[in-house]
Amino acid sequence: MNLEDYTVLDLTWLLPGPYGTMLLGDMGAEVIKIEEPTRGDYARWLEPVVEPTDSGALFHSVNRNKKSVTLDLKSDEGREAFLELAADADVVFEQFRPGVVDRLGIGYDDVRAVNEDIVYCSLSGYGQDGPYSDRVGHDINYVGLAGLMHDTVSKDGSFPAVPTYQIGDKVGGMFSAFMIASALLDREAGNGGQYLDVSMTDVVASLGTGQSWRAFMSEEVPEDEQSPSAMTAPCYDVYETKDGEYVTIAAREDKFWEQLLEELGREDLAEYQFATGADAEYAREELQAEFETRTRDEWEEYLSDETMFAPVNEFDEVFEHPQLESREMVREMDVGDGDPFSYVGFPAKSSSDIDDMRSPAPEFGEHTHDVLSRVLSEDRLTELEENDAI
Repeated sequence: MNLEDYTVLDLTWLLPGPYGTMLLGDMGAEVIKIEEPTRGDYARWLEPVVEPTDSGALFHSVNRNKKSVTLDLKSDEGREAFLELAADADVVFEQFRPGVVDRLGIGYDDVRAVNEDIVYCSLSGYGQDGPYSDRVGHDINYVGLAGLMHDTVSKDGSFPAVPTYQIGDKVGGMFSAFMIASALLDREAGNGGQYLDVSMTDVVASLGTGQSWRAFMSEEVPEDEQSPSAMTAPCYDVYETKDGEYVTIAAREDKFWEQLLEELGREDLAEYQFATGADAEYAREELQAEFETRTRDEWEEYLSDETMFAPVNEFDEVFEHPQLESREMVREMDVGDGDPFSYVGFPAKSSSDIDDMRSPAPEFGEHTHDVLSRVLSEDRLTELEENDAI
């Protein structure tokens, strides 16, 4: 699995696009991050800072395997330089609000005029059309509109809970990378370049596919199965342990429910697998009493692999868990002369090498001269410098 023959011009910042372009970079693509010359990607300046680089931890986390070029796209010289880079690139990935790239003169039609085989991806909150297309937003807005937040409720269902992960941002970036790779494959088949319009809200809505029947069949589904709590049952819930930690049980299939009850010595609860109302409350209380007899780690040792059990890890425990360690999901690279910086590794394995730790996040403008010298003369580079366009 290698994208080393492809060049991506990355016009994204903060989290959504950079996560997607990092995945492409992990798979070998040359990712050239275009940053405006005064501040660059905002994530560079968010605390905490990774010493000795003076760049933020968020920036380092999602910008490995990239090059940084500073370029003022609002200037004629900067726009012309960008289009010369785009003429030799394979992908342009932008994250501006709809219409901005066209006003800058670097939109799909502008780039296609110099490179008809370009794969051009626009990632935005709501997509390039529709009544919300021009609306500003952040992750909480997208997951709210797409229904995920309404289904992320407190245990008593009293209020929607705010997810602690930026779900729309990350799945938007991931789906963009998937679409870009697919478009490149389509181009290899002789179908030319194409334009990709990815909406973070649409992607979050797609995550609801497994529950969408509740909306489409609402008149046929009993009311108690239309609510978010329909996903929970005594056999599919979270229980507190002796040490105040938590475990998850997901024994929705009969054989796993029977196995769990056998190991707990509570076969008397067999009929309560999907109980509702007072029966569900009784079964949960009984199971809760059982789980309070051991600590979370003791339960992990005690229960077999056939019980649909897993611990609820605190965030700082996740990457120390032996399962993630065995999968090499924590990787390190040196950044400058400081201590190694820890990264979350590429989330898939392949029989073809994936060299996901080739280089740490780039310094601001680190590759400006090297990259632009591919398409510009020294005189033009000097002119760009004199006009503060790089």
